[in-house]
Amino acid sequence: MELVIDRLTKQYKNKIAVDRVSLNLRQGVYGLLGANGAGKTTLMRMMCGLLTPTGGEVKFNGIDVNSEDYRDALGYLPQYFGYYPEFTAIDFLCYMASLKGLTKHQAKEKSAELLEVVSLLDMAKKKIKTFSGGMKQRLGIAQSLLNNPKILILDEPTAGLDPKERIKLRNLISQLGADRIVLLSTHIVSDIESIASAVLIMKNGQIIENGSVEEILKSIRGKVFECLVSPSQAAVLSQKYPMVNTREQGTQTLLRLLADAPPCEGAVVAQENLDDLYMYHFGQNDQVDGG
Repeated sequence: MELVIDRLTKQYKNKIAVDRVSLNLRQGVYGLLGANGAGKTTLMRMMCGLLTPTGGEVKFNGIDVNSEDYRDALGYLPQYFGYYPEFTAIDFLCYMASLKGLTKHQAKEKSAELLEVVSLLDMAKKKIKTFSGGMKQRLGIAQSLLNNPKILILDEPTAGLDPKERIKLRNLISQLGADRIVLLSTHIVSDIESIASAVLIMKNGQIIENGSVEEILKSIRGKVFECLVSPSQAAVLSQKYPMVNTREQGTQTLLRLLADAPPCEGAVVAQENLDDLYMYHFGQNDQVDGG
């Protein structure tokens, strides 16, 4: 099982949204992280065949992205998926299944099976308008799985969810990666850090990091520092260095920042994490978003 993205490019007039991206994805969960406007959604839409690239190609096991066989292997959940609020969960899934070519019997069977997978079987006959945000997202994942896809592309599936719902959804996505290729875009760094077998960091339309969390963190090893300083010194340091975190401790301020050398007396090297790496690449003025 292999999804090959070869020099994929998308240009709009004078702006290159995706710039010659090449990737080889195999079974597992891939986390896609980047600032607003980095090109993540454009990349995912081209991988789904919803957007025609300016150059390059996408193939799954040698099958082109524009073919019916590719679409049969694909499941996609956009950030804002369409649903009918007056439909019950089971009716909605049966309707979506019929659009995907399942018979009435197959649709009922598959819909019930997937409602159990996403822990919504007890809500099968409840109207979608009564669902919480997390329940709607889980229903969205269920509809993306109706054709038992081998490629699952999820754009911001945990956006707007409370911590409990995020954990449920995160665990579900982790399970789904056991026998398929899952590409997950999210603005919540901890979601990627917890479940991704590999992390892709996108900036200015290019993939600038690609590897396991442990592998990609090597680039900032020894560059993350913590310092306990006075508020006035904290103000000076925050102007000079990318700041990951600040916390008041009595009359002093604990800073976590990025620097090539100790930024002040008493600074100690800290264990690096994915938040640190994000700040290293994008700086504290960028937003993590779906772009």
